[in-house]
Amino acid sequence: LAAAGSGRAEGGSQEKQFPPALLSFFIYNPRFGPREGEEENKILFYHPNEVEKNEKIRNVGLCEAIVQFTRTFSPSKPAKSLHTQKNRQFFNEPEENFWMVMVVRNPIIEKQSKDGKPVVEYQEEELLDKVYSSVLQQCYSMYKLFNGTFLKAMEDGGVKLLKERLEKFFHRYLQTLHLQSCDLLDIFGGISFFPLDKMTYLKIQSFINRVEESLNIVKYTAFLYNDQLIWSGLEQDDMRILYKYLTTSLFPRHIEPELAGRDSPVRAEMPGNLQHYGRFLTGPLNLNDPEAKCRFPKIFVNTDDTYEELHLIVYKAMSAAVCFMIDASIQPTLDFCRRLDSIVGPQLTVLASDICEQFNINKRISGSEKEPQFKFIYFNHMNLAEKSTIHMRKTPSVSLTSVHPDLMKILGDINSDFTRVDEDEEIIVKAMSDYWVVGKKSDQRELYVILNQKNANLIEVNEEVKKLCATFNNIFFLD
Repeated sequence: LAAAGSGRAEGGSQEKQFPPALLSFFIYNPRFGPREGEEENKILFYHPNEVEKNEKIRNVGLCEAIVQFTRTFSPSKPAKSLHTQKNRQFFNEPEENFWMVMVVRNPIIEKQSKDGKPVVEYQEEELLDKVYSSVLQQCYSMYKLFNGTFLKAMEDGGVKLLKERLEKFFHRYLQTLHLQSCDLLDIFGGISFFPLDKMTYLKIQSFINRVEESLNIVKYTAFLYNDQLIWSGLEQDDMRILYKYLTTSLFPRHIEPELAGRDSPVRAEMPGNLQHYGRFLTGPLNLNDPEAKCRFPKIFVNTDDTYEELHLIVYKAMSAAVCFMIDASIQPTLDFCRRLDSIVGPQLTVLASDICEQFNINKRISGSEKEPQFKFIYFNHMNLAEKSTIHMRKTPSVSLTSVHPDLMKILGDINSDFTRVDEDEEIIVKAMSDYWVVGKKSDQRELYVILNQKNANLIEVNEEVKKLCATFNNIFFLD
């Protein structure tokens, strides 16, 4: 596939391709402007803001009409998306009467006609509904993680406060949406877990227990290594969105020269001659500065029942990172941060080297086998575990896959088929380019395999997939 906007000569004619793009994004509540002349009051946030007021009102009114109209056919399941030639609109009602709408322009191919004028073709079937509906849901989850629910803002300061919070958050967040790199992984929103042996896992468990005991204001802890999760005390849904924030936003901003690089903030030697590499990713930059600010981002968890507001303290040593969450009513002081640094820093430094050593031993044992004939994506709905050998890198702006985009689209189509039925099933597709694509759904788990076997037949492909399922030790796939 040609890169966005790059020219590509085909039989002498120029062809340009443009990826999908965000046209508009808005949030409204029909209850806020029920009478004629008050329509503007419904709009809580609108991007791009430059749009003329009447056009905003018109677009919101159109969405409202679509949602109401489709309700008559399906009262329990409101409209999710609307397909038109040029764009696709996605609707989400995360809280009662609060609607979020995202309008995405379809990918475009621009060709030169014989008389030299450009002809635009919209690729209407390229976008996968489920992928972009998931992106829209993520927008809400991420907002809620840092701001709490829409309703809470209304209780705290009415519509004015809600509008301020939405403006402040989405103004920045929408710039991080790179719609051309969204794919199957956005649907799962899974968590990549770090594989560990029992002994090292127990060491981490006892480290967390010790720290929670000595810093008794810590309410929840999460432990990550190499951007993969090892342990978390949070509820799954909260951890899933916090994990996305850490791995796609916070950690990439703090990529550092690992170990004692030139700029590494190594302390004076610790007692016992142990240098430690711990530092805060949120909060005070320099603990020796008496004026250092101890401000931590606030997050909101368990918003359905206890509704907890917490400070998020993220502390890192080498490749290990720990998140400590403490009640927002307690303001962490510089003394507390120094204490945390002196308790956690040395222990985390040692743990990080232990994990690294263990990881390298395991790597040696398993050996670097030759490049396998298949690539896969695995997802478990029960613990949100996700593993992909298809993605070399997945950040918000880059989805670097080792397979052709057409194959990624087939994976998405298979996933959409799985959603329509509750039973376990298997789908095998022969792609145009000598590839076989297999999707298997079994007992709340999904596995997608891409095989590059030119002359294989259906039986051989099935055998290969069975072998792969067997390698997922202690994961049970029903035959």
